[in-house]
Amino acid sequence: MNGEKAKHSGLWTLFFSMISIAWVFPIFLVIINSFKQKAYISDNAFSFPAGDTFAGWDNYVRGIEQTNFFASFGWTVIVTVGSVVLILLCTSMCAWWIVRVNNWVAKTLYILFLFNMIVPFQMLMFTLSWLADRLGLNTPWGLCIIYLGFGAGLAVFIFTGVVKGIPQSLEESAMIDGASVPRIFFQVVVPIMKPSIISVAILEAMWVWNDYLLPYLTLDLNKYKTISVSIQYLKGGYGSVDMGAMMACLVLAIIPIILFYILCQKYIVKGVMAGAVKG
Repeated sequence: MNGEKAKHSGLWTLFFSMISIAWVFPIFLVIINSFKQKAYISDNAFSFPAGDTFAGWDNYVRGIEQTNFFASFGWTVIVTVGSVVLILLCTSMCAWWIVRVNNWVAKTLYILFLFNMIVPFQMLMFTLSWLADRLGLNTPWGLCIIYLGFGAGLAVFIFTGVVKGIPQSLEESAMIDGASVPRIFFQVVVPIMKPSIISVAILEAMWVWNDYLLPYLTLDLNKYKTISVSIQYLKGGYGSVDMGAMMACLVLAIIPIILFYILCQKYIVKGVMAGAVKG
């Protein structure tokens, strides 16, 4: 019996290892092509850079110069950090209110948040672009508010499950001791929600950092460009693309979010499981 379990375990390990390699391979392909001369990338994308094909750091220098990469990087950091902080703060408080109040208004609001996860973005994007221009939301700070609207559904869904698993007696004890409502939330509820908050932060940060469509539709591109939008401008006339510079910029763009994920990924499973509590 133990031998059969070990055999099945080995097969599953092999299976998931192959899947992992399949997921990592595109990233590896982008990295090796970022060091090739652009003329050789399309001809043989799977070969290692060597000899005449090796470009060194030229692609990175050219990509940084052509895209004004550091300015785009700064705007991307502002949008990502601002959006994630706004989403975490507003949705965690909202989820706590929904669970603790639990009247028809709270239940209706919760259903609307779930509905937010279902509506396709394509149904809203043209109206959203028009509305963002009219309301002055075509700035990085305005974009944070727009991301709050689109990211609230998933966050509220996870946080409500977490709050349902928190004993209300803890909050009542703090209230008896004279704690105010904000103090109860930030000093009692938030520490218990920490794994889920980090999980939601990771998921939302990866989405906002890599998003192309929302910044492209809403931002004033004459003043602000995120990394994903700037890379798009490496396309030249008649469909020509500087593939070397594009690959280099893609590598620079994915490094921060991969490092962020590696540092925080241990909280994802714990946080999602905490949000799956029945209520």
